[in-house]
Amino acid sequence: MKYMITGKNIVLTDALKDIVEKKLSKLEKYFNKEQEAHVTLSVQKNRHIIEVTIPFNGMILRGEEATDDMYSAIDNVVEKIEKQIIKHKTKLQKRIHNGETLRLLDIPEYNEEEEEGKIVKRKRFSIKPMDVEEAILEMELLGHNFFVFRNSETEEVNVVYKRKDGNYGIIEPEF
Repeated sequence: MKYMITGKNIVLTDALKDIVEKKLSKLEKYFNKEQEAHVTLSVQKNRHIIEVTIPFNGMILRGEEATDDMYSAIDNVVEKIEKQIIKHKTKLQKRIHNGETLRLLDIPEYNEEEEEGKIVKRKRFSIKPMDVEEAILEMELLGHNFFVFRNSETEEVNVVYKRKDGNYGIIEPEF
């Protein structure tokens, strides 16, 4: 794999880069040698954060971990991404290939009974046109960390969300 390692509010030493590459090399058995992995290491107050993004066959594997120690964050994010790989492989195997094996190397089976995050509630609501500032205000009034609305400027459905750093983000569709 090819690693693109960047840092925010942290000095990227050769030793730290070597540790990241060594730990992420555990994932190399799932990918070809030309696969890219984008790694961002950052520090915010006492939190050491690692974000790993691997664009792969039209999908994106992404993991983020934040701990008091950068080395434990690296270990945790590798485990998280490996679980995602196993989960996606098993789902593809069952849905698309009717149990035939995929061309991924030595990936163990994923037990769907252990799967987290099932849909337990469905909610419907009307979406009224509003600008972004009004959507943020509505989100804050509701006490939520995201809000779906129809953007009055573009007439498209958007999502505003509160970021961990206290700022806001917006998700807009791209066609």
